[in-house]
Amino acid sequence: MGMRFGAVACAAGVAVMSVVLSCGALAQAAFPERPIRLVIPFPPGGVYDTIGRPLAEKLKVTLGAFVIENMGGAGGARGAAAAARAQPDGHTLLLAGTGVMVIIPTAARRPLYDPVQDFEPISGLAVVGFSFVTHPGVPARTLKELVAYARAEPGKLSFGTPGAGTLNHLTGEMFKAMAGTPDIAHVPYAGGGPALNELIGGHIPLAVVNVTGQVLELHRTGKLRMLAMTSPARLAQLPEVPTAIEAGYPDMVSQIFGGLFAPKGTPKAIVEKLAQAVSTALADPELQKFYVGAGFEPEREASPEKMRAFLQGELTRWKPVIEASGYKLD
Repeated sequence: MGMRFGAVACAAGVAVMSVVLSCGALAQAAFPERPIRLVIPFPPGGVYDTIGRPLAEKLKVTLGAFVIENMGGAGGARGAAAAARAQPDGHTLLLAGTGVMVIIPTAARRPLYDPVQDFEPISGLAVVGFSFVTHPGVPARTLKELVAYARAEPGKLSFGTPGAGTLNHLTGEMFKAMAGTPDIAHVPYAGGGPALNELIGGHIPLAVVNVTGQVLELHRTGKLRMLAMTSPARLAQLPEVPTAIEAGYPDMVSQIFGGLFAPKGTPKAIVEKLAQAVSTALADPELQKFYVGAGFEPEREASPEKMRAFLQGELTRWKPVIEASGYKLD
C-alpha cells in the first residue's frame, strides 16, 4: 500500500509539474500580452525619436502594438528612472543612449538610477558620430589647419554645442586636451538647433555637431564646412570627409549610441525574444536605408551581450573626461 501510495503521489507530482511547465510555456508564448510601452526620455522630434519611431513600426510585425511615450525632463533622467521602476515583464522598454546611460549617471551627485544595476540590455540600435564643423569664413580646411590656427591665434576660437555636459561638449573638451588648444572657449546653447543656426550665421566660428541629414546638406551646399568625423570610419554617404583618427588623433572617437533596455529582472526568455525581434527589424533594408540617410550607422550584429559590453566600455572611457571637465549635476 505504501509503495502504491508513493507511486500515485509521484505520478500526481509529475502531473502537477507538467501543468506548471505547460502554464509557464503558455505564459512565455503569450508575450506580449498587451501593447509594449516604449519610453523615449526626451520631447518628440529629437535624435532618439528618429531612431525609435521607425523601429517600433518594424517591431509591430513580430511583437504587436507599441505605444511610444515621450517623457522629457532632467536631461532624460526622469524617463529613465520611470522605466527602471516599471514592472519587469517586458511590457515597458527604454530607448536611451550616451547622455542618459553614461553622462548623467556619472555626473549626477545623487543619481536616480544605475545604468548597469537597474536595466537589462536588449540591443544596440544605431550610432551617430559628431563632426567638427566651421563657418566657411574660418581659414581652415582640415583639422590640422584648425589646430594650427588656434595655436597661432590663442583665444580667438570658440566652439558651440547643444549645452554643457552634452557629449558634444565633452567631445570638444577631449579634442582640446588632445590637440593642446585649451584656449578654444566653449559656448553652450539651449539645444542643437540654436547652436547650428549661430554657426550658419557666423556668430560662432566652430561647432561640434551631431551628423544629421541637415548637416550633410549644409556641407554639400558650402554653407558649412565639415573638417573631420569622430566616428571610427568615414561615412559612406560622405567619403571625402576624413576622420579625426586620420587627422592624427587616434583616440578621438566619439559617438552617440541608441540602445534598447528593459527593467532589471525581466525574464531572460523575454529579453531574448525582444532581442531577436530587434535583430530582425535592424536587418530590414528599408530601416537600414532610413538610418543611413539620417546620418546614423545601424547596428549590424545586435545582442544583449554586445550592448552590455559596449555600455560598460563607454562608462569606463568617459568617466575621466567628465571628471576632468568639472561637470556636475545636482
